[in-house]
Amino acid sequence: MALLAPPRPHARSARRGPRVLAEAYDPRRNAFDVVRLVLAGTVAVTHAMELALGWQPRIGRTDVSALAVDGFFVLSGFLITASWLRLGSLPRFAWHRALRILPGFWACLLLTALVVAPLVAVLGGGSARDVLQGPDSAATYVLHNAGLFMAQFEVTGLPASAPDRVLNGSLWTLFYEALCYAAVAGLGAVGLLRSRPVLVVAAVAVLQLLTAAQEATGAALLPGENLPRLLLLFALGAAAQLLAERVPVTPAALVVAGVTLLGGLLLLEDYRAVGAPGLALLLLAVAARLPWRPRLRRDLSYGTYVWHWPVALLVLSTPLAGAPFPVVLAVVLAATALAALASWHLVEAPALRLKDARPSPRGDAVAPSGAERAAPRWTGCDDRGR
Repeated sequence: MALLAPPRPHARSARRGPRVLAEAYDPRRNAFDVVRLVLAGTVAVTHAMELALGWQPRIGRTDVSALAVDGFFVLSGFLITASWLRLGSLPRFAWHRALRILPGFWACLLLTALVVAPLVAVLGGGSARDVLQGPDSAATYVLHNAGLFMAQFEVTGLPASAPDRVLNGSLWTLFYEALCYAAVAGLGAVGLLRSRPVLVVAAVAVLQLLTAAQEATGAALLPGENLPRLLLLFALGAAAQLLAERVPVTPAALVVAGVTLLGGLLLLEDYRAVGAPGLALLLLAVAARLPWRPRLRRDLSYGTYVWHWPVALLVLSTPLAGAPFPVVLAVVLAATALAALASWHLVEAPALRLKDARPSPRGDAVAPSGAERAAPRWTGCDDRGR
């Protein structure tokens, strides 16, 4: 199945507005960058509230941060599936995904353990050596988590006055993101994404029905908690990409999506039982149809996501912790933006420049050919997105 081409509505359809996602979505001009940055900022604000105040806002029984993470996985499912369809190569797909997620993750992991943790210890009246030794030291934090799965969240030696012993409470989702990438690669490698997209959609429907049945009965029908939840949201985005010519974005469809989402949030323990498709449709429609569609030259969403927690932890270890929360939040967001800028310019962007390099017969990296550089490309969301 080919990537969605830029829509070419005739005069009548332009007047009445897009009726399906394929008409609304232009791969070269959309608001996915903006929406992802808003979601990352939402996670940063709510986690800062949790660290500083001990609570974060909820809608019904759902944390706002969890809702924003779900939104990330919807957009990733849509864009990462498009990336596979564009690349069509398992090695290239794996290389692109590794370059996007691992360098920024490793840099954050290393600097958090070797810089942030010692600073928090010193600011709390302890010694930097306190976090660098022991069974759960900063060194083991890096070694245990380097494979992307967060096996160690805390570091011993942090003072009791520290806002939280968890060095970074956001990185755990990246492992599940990688599992979703692997699922796309597996389905793509056997040809199901192109030749049998309906089977993929059927699998999404089964997962949605199991989620609904689990909510209704209280029985544990799905293994674990995080993987089924995040896989469902990612799969909804992937299904929307595969069947974009049939996904309605009419006002009536969006109203139904909003009602089911709000109903799930207000009435259910797990809103996803009925509200996950509504969230997916609303987010994709907004990202596709938002009138403001800037092409962000710097993608700060990933850096914001991975850095906001250790930045907040560091800020709240200083005397600023006693300031009114709006002041604390402003400092946390400003410092997070600087960290995200540094992550983009020093780690992420240099890594992404390698994504189209290919080995020469001698094993050296070769830059893309002129034809490859001139080939039409997406806005960059598929290769820059989380």
